[in-house]
Amino acid sequence: MKAPRARRHFSMPRNLARGALPRDGFTLFETLIAVALTGLILSILSVITAQWIPNWRAGFTRLQTADLASLALDRLTSDLAAAEFVAPIGEQKPLFHGSASAVTFVRSPLGPRPSKGPAPTGLEIVRFADSADAGGLVRSRVPFSPENGAGAGADDFQFSDASLLLRAPLQVSFDFAGHDRVWTDSWSDQTVLPSAVRITLRNANSDQVLAISTATLVHITAPGACSLKSATSECLENKEKSAPQPTPGADQAAPKGVL
Repeated sequence: MKAPRARRHFSMPRNLARGALPRDGFTLFETLIAVALTGLILSILSVITAQWIPNWRAGFTRLQTADLASLALDRLTSDLAAAEFVAPIGEQKPLFHGSASAVTFVRSPLGPRPSKGPAPTGLEIVRFADSADAGGLVRSRVPFSPENGAGAGADDFQFSDASLLLRAPLQVSFDFAGHDRVWTDSWSDQTVLPSAVRITLRNANSDQVLAISTATLVHITAPGACSLKSATSECLENKEKSAPQPTPGADQAAPKGVL
């Protein structure tokens, strides 16, 4: 007969015996301190953010404006450099009208030349001018034909495909220079194209000239006949006679200088 097993007695901890189980957590005082510190940190961040965001927006706006101005000047310089010596029927002077606020000239289109249509020559008349309706500098164009340019002024063409290049308060002014390298604010009714065009960019609010202002050379300044040896001297004489003289009071309208 087996002997009965001895009973084992287990002693429970006093805290468990009394029903007080151990629990982790914060006291009410610690919770209040955490809430107060969180509010203090959020208030500091709001003050810093309120001071930083306006400066960031202003800097971003200046960067965006400079980027758009650079793209506009690239478009201006590439178009003016590609100006061609094209004279309407019955005229010896090229179609080029330049003033301090606008310039109109003939160039090859950016896309492929059309084989038929209103402009079989495959050329177009491009105009850069300030537009009050558009609120800035606008590039527009119209197909060129030898008939529609005869005796026409800069405002006689029905331009279309207008695209806004620069918005106010940015403004552009033009100056032109011939072979004598003297700048003038007007170039019209000349027997040759200008040798260079200066593009001055200003802020209309402060009348400050921006450092991004530039100039470009015109690749073609004389008709194709000047490439012949027999016509070289005559073309040079025409250049001497066609150089515009600075008008009185032009120093205030556009600064003169040497190219």
